Amino acid sequence: MRKVQSVKLCGLTFGGGRVYIQSMLNVPPEDADGNIRQALQLQQAGCDIIRIAVENESVLPLIAKLKSSITMPLVADIHFDYRLAIKSVEYGADKIRINPGNIGGADNAAKVAEICKAHGVPIRIGVNSGSLERDILSKYGGPTPQALVESALSHARMLERCDFYDIVLSIKSSNVSVMTQSYRLLAEQCDYPLHLGVTEAGTTGMGVIKSAIGIGSLLLDGIGETIRVSLTADPIEEIRAARDILKATGRLSGVQIISCPTCGRTKIDIIKLARQIEDRLAGIEKNITVAVMGCVVNGPGEAKEADIGIAGGDGFAVLFKRGEVVGRIEESGIAETLIQEIEKMEM
Repeated sequence: MRKVQSVKLCGLTFGGGRVYIQSMLNVPPEDADGNIRQALQLQQAGCDIIRIAVENESVLPLIAKLKSSITMPLVADIHFDYRLAIKSVEYGADKIRINPGNIGGADNAAKVAEICKAHGVPIRIGVNSGSLERDILSKYGGPTPQALVESALSHARMLERCDFYDIVLSIKSSNVSVMTQSYRLLAEQCDYPLHLGVTEAGTTGMGVIKSAIGIGSLLLDGIGETIRVSLTADPIEEIRAARDILKATGRLSGVQIISCPTCGRTKIDIIKLARQIEDRLAGIEKNITVAVMGCVVNGPGEAKEADIGIAGGDGFAVLFKRGEVVGRIEESGIAETLIQEIEKMEM
């Protein structure tokens, strides 16, 4: 596991072993109630940190309104105008996301660092392949992993010269290969916490796949303290995908569902059944593996490592626990019976 410099964000600690899930509000800023409602929905779904775009001063009062309504940290996303970063801190933002290269250089970055240090507010330096400095692009011939890393580290040094070290770095690309190579290079060259994401990943289908490959492979390498799955979709879908990625990489406890792809041996509607069970188990925090198998070939034999599961027969299913058959359930009651058994389990 990569050694990481600890950075505090309200009650959260980057570098403490946990990976935090982030998303971003997409309700128009003039709709304060809509933003608060969406933030609360995301918080309920499992979001740990929420971000809001601060395009101009009219958005600033929304920061205070959100802060009085949610318990998760609020990040102000700033581009171009360093004064908005300063005012966002004054309005209560818990963290600032900037690209020092587009807010007017070292002098303006120093002003942001000064107020953030005074209020104990961390800064995420967000670099992506579409916003690299011209000299770096010219040096490397494009937004290569080396170019992204050089840009991020140069911006970090800009804040370090202000005696500011509560820094989180991100270097995002819409190209999964570039993204993963960039973060691996960056992880070798600094100990700052890293925020992972494939930017502009796309709609839910391909976006989740690209994010799972990019974010997931880095998490398996021990890289990453916080993540965002960037989707052209309802932000709730980002949280669901992020939780699934964390579960699949062993970075989040909870129910793991394994289910077979079905074949001609399947005599019950295992596809519908698997979806029903997945939906019903979404809010259960037990650290267990549940198997939903179409026939006795796949379960309990191939699923013997599961804590509990079912294997379909002709109009029924057998219930098994850790490879041992413990009962038989008629098809109409499979989902309900399995859920009841899971709820009774002590884990």
